[in-house]
Amino acid sequence: MGDLWLLFLLSLSLLAFHGVKGCLECDPKFIEDVRTLIENMVPPEVPGRNYLLERQIKEMTHISSKFSHRDKMLRVLDVQNVVNLRSWLIQQFETLGEGTWKGAFILQGKLLEIRQNLESKMKETLKTFSEVACSEDCIVTEGPVLDCWTCLRITTHCFRGEYCGEDDSRKAESREIALFLILLTEAVVLGSTLLLFHICVSHRRKMKAIRRSLKKYLEKKLEELMGMAEEKKGK
Repeated sequence: MGDLWLLFLLSLSLLAFHGVKGCLECDPKFIEDVRTLIENMVPPEVPGRNYLLERQIKEMTHISSKFSHRDKMLRVLDVQNVVNLRSWLIQQFETLGEGTWKGAFILQGKLLEIRQNLESKMKETLKTFSEVACSEDCIVTEGPVLDCWTCLRITTHCFRGEYCGEDDSRKAESREIALFLILLTEAVVLGSTLLLFHICVSHRRKMKAIRRSLKKYLEKKLEELMGMAEEKKGK
């Protein structure tokens, strides 16, 4: 249990520390390029320009972190694919920026479409790479691999363990013990509740039976007293 809680707390701390990291966000220049390109799309006189820009920049630069932290298998990607995704996004921005200004709502709709396409491409790219890197006959890819949580480049191309959704035996055993204890606790609580309910129902039935017996006894005694009074009155 101690190991399980330690692992849980460590995972939370990692998420807190690397919460804003993702495959695309590891390059500060990329973030600045996104900011510059989006800023160039919005004329200075547009009402609420600063809020619009900050919101769109944040949504665009944090795409990969939204789903990479939910699945450790979507954590690593070869650097070349990262470069390709960034280049594709920059090209989409440049194409959108070449058009005439049609209003904030139109721009937000176009940026939403780009984000959805980017998210789809990124998920598919991460999934494809993880399937190859975690396969038994792993095909070694060219160039370094990027750990999107730490933004570090690693030379390993074939992965095992947590990167592939696998856990070591001690962690698995700790998780099984924790699950057993949880189920045992739930069973004890449920059993105690049922037992208490049974006791309460049985006690209530007994009290009803006692009240009925007492009522019959009192009615019988009352009838006897009434009979004795009538006999004395007749004499």
